Amino acid sequence: MLAIRLMQTGKKHDRHYRIVVAEKRSKRDGKMVAQVGYWSPREKKLSVDQKKYQLWITKGAQPTQTVRKLIRLI
Repeated sequence: MLAIRLMQTGKKHDRHYRIVVAEKRSKRDGKMVAQVGYWSPREKKLSVDQKKYQLWITKGAQPTQTVRKLIRLI
């Protein structure tokens, strides 16, 4: 099963996150299928490719609760 979730990047106290499509059982920062967007909490920037997001939703990918909350902010 595929999940749309956050992948951590950046330094220890300066985290950035990629919004990715990955296998639900894979590691948090492990192998990903596709990148849908990114989120920078410090700079308060959120960018999501809506077409890719909707494409993966129609293919059966389930967004995590955190990603759902972020998408509502757009």
